[in-house]
Amino acid sequence: MEQLTKEEFNARHNMKVATDIVLFTVRDESIDNPRKTPELKLQVLLIKRKSSAEKGKWALPGGAVENNEDVHTAAYRELKEETNIDNVYIEQLYTWGKHDRDPRAQADPQNRAVSVSYMALVDSEKLNIQAGDDAEDAQWFTIEAKLISKTEKPRISGFDMEYLYELHLANTAHAFTSQVIVKRMIDGSIVKTELAFRESPIAFDHAQILYYALERLRNKTEYTNIAFNLMPELFTLGEIQKAYEVILGKKLNDSNFRTRTIKNMVIETNQKRKEGQYRHGKLYRYNPAWSRDNIW
Repeated sequence: MEQLTKEEFNARHNMKVATDIVLFTVRDESIDNPRKTPELKLQVLLIKRKSSAEKGKWALPGGAVENNEDVHTAAYRELKEETNIDNVYIEQLYTWGKHDRDPRAQADPQNRAVSVSYMALVDSEKLNIQAGDDAEDAQWFTIEAKLISKTEKPRISGFDMEYLYELHLANTAHAFTSQVIVKRMIDGSIVKTELAFRESPIAFDHAQILYYALERLRNKTEYTNIAFNLMPELFTLGEIQKAYEVILGKKLNDSNFRTRTIKNMVIETNQKRKEGQYRHGKLYRYNPAWSRDNIW
């Protein structure tokens, strides 16, 4: 059996666990810029790091898991501490464990950190963002991912595919662009996917996490009720349709959306909201029975 010194054992087995949270909302951009035409956009919250590692860079809210808590609890705690947001929809995304994902590990292997990422959704009417002690600032950024190029190489029983995406994050004061590479290896029925990023102004590997969360949100919007977590208690059909369109990045047919996509997912109320000078839109609420009958 290999004999290790205490220092060697710690370097090989000591690993920190952290959480990173991708918090999405749908907001009107004119809130931050009165000169801009009102338009709903999908936005994500970033914090400006105050600590030494990647100090001054924009990053996802998150932090280390404490010894006396589980990872899920840590995600809720970090979100509250760094942004003053709690009691929101949250789900686990993926575990990121590349050995050099944290620059501190390059100087000291004991600083290696594995991060469990989460996606959270919040209704913009509930927002009261406030940067915590670990963050210098917290701001909302409009997020978009655009496909730049795609290459494909055949193999005996499948394909090797590579997609290059540009991830754009912007608000009235800042704008960033990161390039994310998606590699997909198809061998028969086996599909392997790897993510990587090129030079990114965002801290750590958070550009990858953002892209992954955006794809998860889009995919789940197609077959679950996840988009309703971005809505207030009462909403018009036009408002929920616009939320779907903002997430999916495409215009939806009004009739198909209302009679097929969200059929049985909403309950009509006897309340109305004024829309424009003359029109009053009917207000709806989410139907919790849909969740009872549709478990995924």
